[in-house]
Amino acid sequence: MEKVLSNAQMRLADAYTVKGKGVSSAELMRRAGVALADETEKVAKKLKTNEILVVCGTGNNGGDGYVCASELSKRGFSVAVYDLEGKFLWDCEREKHAYKGRYLRHMCGAIVIDCIFGTGLCREVTGEIRPLIEQINSYGAYVISADIPSGLSGDNGKILGDAVKANETVAIAEYKLGHFLNDGPDTCGEVVKKDIGILLPQKILSDCVSICNVGDMAAFYPPRKRNSHKGTFGTADLIAGSKKYHGAAALSLQAALQSGCGIVKLTTEEGVKFALAAKYPQAIYTDEVDLGANAIALGMGCGVTPELYGKIEKLLTEYTGKLLIDADGLNALSKYGLGILKGKKCEVILTPHIKEFSRLTKLSVEEITDDPVIHAKAFAKEYGVILVLKSATTVITDGEKTVINLRGSTALAKGGSGDILAGYACGTLARGLGAFDAVVCACYTLGLSAEISSEEKTDFCATAYDIIKNLHVAVKRITQKI
Repeated sequence: MEKVLSNAQMRLADAYTVKGKGVSSAELMRRAGVALADETEKVAKKLKTNEILVVCGTGNNGGDGYVCASELSKRGFSVAVYDLEGKFLWDCEREKHAYKGRYLRHMCGAIVIDCIFGTGLCREVTGEIRPLIEQINSYGAYVISADIPSGLSGDNGKILGDAVKANETVAIAEYKLGHFLNDGPDTCGEVVKKDIGILLPQKILSDCVSICNVGDMAAFYPPRKRNSHKGTFGTADLIAGSKKYHGAAALSLQAALQSGCGIVKLTTEEGVKFALAAKYPQAIYTDEVDLGANAIALGMGCGVTPELYGKIEKLLTEYTGKLLIDADGLNALSKYGLGILKGKKCEVILTPHIKEFSRLTKLSVEEITDDPVIHAKAFAKEYGVILVLKSATTVITDGEKTVINLRGSTALAKGGSGDILAGYACGTLARGLGAFDAVVCACYTLGLSAEISSEEKTDFCATAYDIIKNLHVAVKRITQKI
């Protein structure tokens, strides 16, 4: 897993490296500028261009830009700097004086390197910078942003008035939360991380967010012993569907059947049983919840009723396995009270999207998206649950460790995606993974399946059914580490 830092954590790491490890800030700026130049040189060779413009601000990000411009000039590129005036930070001023190349006050070149603001920006972009950002975005060059696109929050990925739209972002030292949250993915382009020797103290290592790669996921799909049977791989029970919502039960059921668990049960109404049993005979259809199941998922298409809330309360006090609460189960908790979560005997996973989480917490959507990691961690810790806060970038936390899932496509922004995740996660929980690992695995696999479906049918046309059909392709890619 790789680390993702907040602005405060990155500042702490910088200070730790400079003060604790004896590396000067000048040396770190030199390394950052050279790393930026290295990546720019790769891009220039691909684009077969020699013309580069570096737009430099007055802070440390601008200092990196001046180093980069000097370095690219030494390598034979035709480089110019578009410099901004103002109060310079010391390191930036030093590198500006060291730069001996050309200055221009207009857009030029096939590559524009954005070094206006770094991750420390915490105010709306105003003054001469805003029209400059508009010029960069409208000029038509290939844009590389240093560390983060100027105008994008390093903490939450929200655009602060206006932001550079980069083709590529060179993350200096570590990934930042702003690269991946909210508007980050649409603003950063491809994010390339460059190590410059910044060291992370244990405080950061134990507290920062992580992202998973395919190698991490492969461990969650170990080889299956030939000497096994259906009981070896656990039982998943889905409490889903109602007279009004047959589809939620069907989607979660299909996903659970492909999760690798041994037995899938569906506890539902008679009408739903009759609608689904002939089509999916692999499942067992029941009237009563199986308290002996390894995992239970509840809420998909059930309707928000006092009866559903009563089922949740009963499971929390009597069930000792892993309980995933989704959809109408979450809405029932919002409507009738979260207090019942405090006395639980089972491991609990809640899977709200942003709006459902807003109802659970009474926070506005704006408040949540301003700091999704902090709010998710606080809720998980308070109620002793694993929280899966679903969005374009999903936050998964138990209040201590936190993972964000980057896999997925806008094919998931359609009805039924949450039902698929609930079913697949329930089956993954049942087959024996720890609760935290199971939901991380399920989110990653579903996201990859969505990407595959988008490749085949486009984001516009891919449906929840296509994503289910491609789950096996996603698993195959993961196990082969493709």
